[in-house]
Amino acid sequence: MAVKQVFKKGCKLMGNQFEFSAVADDENWANERIEMAIEEVKRIEKLLTTYNNDSETNQVNDNAGIQPVAVSRETFELVKRSIVISKVTQGAFDITYGSIDKKLWNFDQNMTALPDKDTAKKMVRLINYRNITLDDKNCTIFLRERGMRIGFGGIGKGYAAERAKLIMQQTGVESGVVNAAGDLNVWGTQPDGKKWTIGIANPDSSRQVFSELSLTDAAVATSGNYEKFVMIDGKKYSHTINPRTGLPVTGIKSVTIISTNAEIADAMATPVTIMGVYAGLDMINQMKDIEAIIIDDDDKLYTSKNINIT
Repeated sequence: MAVKQVFKKGCKLMGNQFEFSAVADDENWANERIEMAIEEVKRIEKLLTTYNNDSETNQVNDNAGIQPVAVSRETFELVKRSIVISKVTQGAFDITYGSIDKKLWNFDQNMTALPDKDTAKKMVRLINYRNITLDDKNCTIFLRERGMRIGFGGIGKGYAAERAKLIMQQTGVESGVVNAAGDLNVWGTQPDGKKWTIGIANPDSSRQVFSELSLTDAAVATSGNYEKFVMIDGKKYSHTINPRTGLPVTGIKSVTIISTNAEIADAMATPVTIMGVYAGLDMINQMKDIEAIIIDDDDKLYTSKNINIT
């Protein structure tokens, strides 16, 4: 009798490193299903990317302040869900963040000073999810102000991971993992019948494990300042920008969200970082099927009420 194993394949998708794992007793069978998942992520990337002029995202952006744009029902519904998350997080999550100029925030070695507060404030004037008009009947999206731009950097990866998992499940993969650049979607069990072991990265050294969780049928997403940041006058500034001020968030090293859905986990990690420890945890504690682990700048650990970590 063939023994079940974990078959894996990694590749670069959506500008990030993805890895797909399937538990199976036949390598060719597993690889076929992984390839289907990869094709699904490529399809979503074409739909949502801002790096292709023909994408639906860019068509909407190019017509900001001009006219509504007809899009696929899939893109329409993703934007609709994004607006719901914006309302829940009081604007800490906002897909109209795309108007922030990359010249203002490049987070590279050339950046030696923060932009002044007034300049930053002007840049975020166009960030306002309330200025997205959706027409359900005609399936159109309209950005009401010229210069507005939507982007799916805060939710697209999670959506793709959720879709990839669904494709693998529909084609018979009973246990597996979709790892979208550290955002994980797991279901079923390992070949030995145990749950999947998920490592939470140490915010001071992303290659070290800070703590471990045993999970199945769950998604985990982490937002941290340990991969993309800039040091100015000895202080570390995260690449996460507060959409209200246009300035980087301080005070939190990392936020890990655990949910039953990868899209939700991905979308909630950044707003909790922006809201801060107490407001972020208060919000999470009022929601169903979602938990959070926060590490602040002083290495203090905070968790939502239903969580146990080792």
